Amino acid sequence: LLQVTISLSKVELSVGESKFFTCTAIGEPDNIDWYNPQGEKIVSSQRVVVQKEGVRSRLTIYNADIEDAGIYRCQATDTKGQTQEATVVLEIYQKLTFRDIVSPQEFRQGEDAEVVCRVTSSPAPIVSWLYRNEEVTTIADNRFAVLANNNLQILNINKSDEGVYRCEGRVEARGEIDFRDIIVIVNVPPAITLLQKSFNATADRGEAITLFCRATGSPPPEISWYRNGKLIEENEKYMLRGSNTELTISDIKNIDAGTYTCNAKNKAGNDKKQTYLQVFVQPQIIQLKNETTFENGKATLICEAEGEPIPEITWKRAIDGITFSEGDKSPDGRIEVKGQHGKSSLHIKDVKLSDSGRYDCEAASRIGGHQKTMYLDIEYAPMFVSNQTMYYSWEGNPINISCEVLANPSASVQWRRGKLVLPVKNTTHLKTYSAGRKLILEIGPTSDSDFGRYNCTATNRIGTRYQEYTLGQA
Repeated sequence: LLQVTISLSKVELSVGESKFFTCTAIGEPDNIDWYNPQGEKIVSSQRVVVQKEGVRSRLTIYNADIEDAGIYRCQATDTKGQTQEATVVLEIYQKLTFRDIVSPQEFRQGEDAEVVCRVTSSPAPIVSWLYRNEEVTTIADNRFAVLANNNLQILNINKSDEGVYRCEGRVEARGEIDFRDIIVIVNVPPAITLLQKSFNATADRGEAITLFCRATGSPPPEISWYRNGKLIEENEKYMLRGSNTELTISDIKNIDAGTYTCNAKNKAGNDKKQTYLQVFVQPQIIQLKNETTFENGKATLICEAEGEPIPEITWKRAIDGITFSEGDKSPDGRIEVKGQHGKSSLHIKDVKLSDSGRYDCEAASRIGGHQKTMYLDIEYAPMFVSNQTMYYSWEGNPINISCEVLANPSASVQWRRGKLVLPVKNTTHLKTYSAGRKLILEIGPTSDSDFGRYNCTATNRIGTRYQEYTLGQA
C-alpha cells in the first residue's frame, strides 16, 4: 500500500530565510512530484529546487518571499498509477526591517521637523519613539507626535531637542522587537553679536584699526568681510585673525573710510551686519595763490582746504596781525569773509595800497592744522615822492633836479621840456641818469634859455602822471 509523509506539516518562515522539506513514499513509488500553492508542478529553478533520492524527494526554497506562502503538495505515483499525497503549510512572515535609516538627520531651528524611520514587518509593527529613555508620547510637550507613517514629528524644533532618538518596532504576535538610534541635529542660523557700529581712525599716520565681528550659531558659522560688495581677502592691507572674527586694516588712508559688512553663514542660514569706519584726515590746503589787483578796485582771495572733519579756515593779515574768520567784516566794511565746506573767500573792495602784502590762510580741525601764505599785489599809477618842484641856480652852476617815482608795476620815466625828450642830441649841458627810483636831470645853465619849466613824465599800464619842475635864476 502506497503511503506518503512530509517531514513537517506546518512551517513559519521569515522573508529571506531558506528551508527544505523531505517527502518520503513507502510502497514502491514510481514517481514523486511537488506542487506549489497554485497547483502547478514544481520544476527546479535557481531559488526553488527539487531533488529526488530513491523514495525521497526534497523541496528546498531559498530566500523566501511573501509570495511563497501557501500549501505545498507532495504526490507519489506507483506502477499501477495509484497516487497518494501529503501537504505542508508554509507561512511566510516579514521580520522587523529598517530601511534606509539616515543618521544623523539635520533640521533648522524653528521649523517643523519630521524624523524619518522606515520600518516594516508582517504583521505591521507597532512603532514607538524614545528620547532620553522616555517615550515621547509621555513627555509633557505636545510638540511631539508619532505620525501615521511612523515618523516622529517635532513642531518648532529647537536646539534643546537635539540628541539621540530611538525608533523602536515591535511585533506583538511574535514577541519580536528591534530598534535603531537616530541622531537629531538642530542647526541654528547665525546671529552676529558684539559688533561695534562705528570705528574711528586718522589717516596718514601709519595707524591700524581692528574691526570685530562675533557670531553665534550651530554649526559655528563661517565669517567673511565685504567692502563695497567685494569680498576682502588677506593681503598687505588687510589681515584676518580668529577665524575671520577680526579684520585689521593697516596704514589707514582716507580712501579706507566707509561701510564694512560682516557676513556669518552656516547651513542653517546667514546674518550680516555693517560697521562704519570713519577716517579723520589732517587739514590740507589745496588751493591758495597770489593775487593781483589795482588800487580802488576789488580783490578776492580764495583758500580751499580738505580734511575730515572739514576744517575751519582763518585768515591773518601779516602787516598788522588782524585775523578774519567766516562771517567777519572789517570796521570800515571793505573786507568781508565768506565760506562753507572747507572753502573760504576774503573779499576786499575799494582796495587800498595798505591792503597789499602777505596773507596767511590757516585750516584747522580737532585733528590738526595746516598753514600757507599768499601775497596780494596792488598795482597803481605812478606817484611822485617829492613835493619840491622849485630849484634855483645860475649860469655856469650845474644843478641836479630829482624826479622820484613810486609805481606798480614799475614806471617808465622821462624828462621833457616842451615836446622835447631830454637830453637832446648834441647838447652837453643837459644830462639824465638813474639812481634807484629816481631819474635825475642835471642842468648846467649856459644862458637864460636854460631857466624855466621842466616836466617829469611817469607811465605804467595803470596810467601816466606828470610833475612840473621850475628852475629859477638866482
